Amino acid sequence: MSETTEAEVEVEETLAIPVAALRPALEALLMVADQPMETMALATAVGYPTDEVTAALTALAQEYDEQGRGFELRDVGGGWRYYTREEYAAVVEGYVLDGQQARLTQAALETLAVVAYKQPVSRARVSAIRGVSVDGVMRTLLNRGLVEEAGSDHETQANLYRTTSYFLERIGIQSLDDLPELAPYLPDMADLEDELAEMVAPAPMASEPAPEEHPHSSPHSGDGTEPDGGTEPT
Repeated sequence: MSETTEAEVEVEETLAIPVAALRPALEALLMVADQPMETMALATAVGYPTDEVTAALTALAQEYDEQGRGFELRDVGGGWRYYTREEYAAVVEGYVLDGQQARLTQAALETLAVVAYKQPVSRARVSAIRGVSVDGVMRTLLNRGLVEEAGSDHETQANLYRTTSYFLERIGIQSLDDLPELAPYLPDMADLEDELAEMVAPAPMASEPAPEEHPHSSPHSGDGTEPDGGTEPT
């Protein structure tokens, strides 16, 4: 018997994972994904060959169709993602519109203003301008139809966001040119990037050790995220 090569051992270890666990593992990953996942990324995560992952994804999509589930699995733009099935769009739309009875919080209004004046803009830049994470608030604005995706940054590949026509309708203007002149009060992106670069630059070596700070004195110890998703009860 020929000696087993290292590559063969690796393949055997990969295929030793129970095949029955492949589909649930893919479902679990796709359930938490906030953007389409490429087949290669899924294969790496579950430890299966790419062709087996592709076959499993295709089988799952077919199974959902045959069962008439309220969602479907699509391969769009080179990535797999769950989508609401078209015939149930009215149910989802009604739920989302009902949620719009809640008023936007001050945090959501501030985030919306930054997007309106700096669009197209990434979440990271909005967070940098506001000084807090805006992930939860941005999800609320997306669900409310006030903000939408606008492609990706060609350098960072980060998703960009802009306001929608529904936003214009809600505030009663015809175009973004009719927005009040508030942009000069927002920091310039170039200045902001310079400031951020200085913040992350390594500190110079000091001749004496710096005094130990109290653990609660860090600027990142408490107020780094919004306390809610951007709405308040009516």
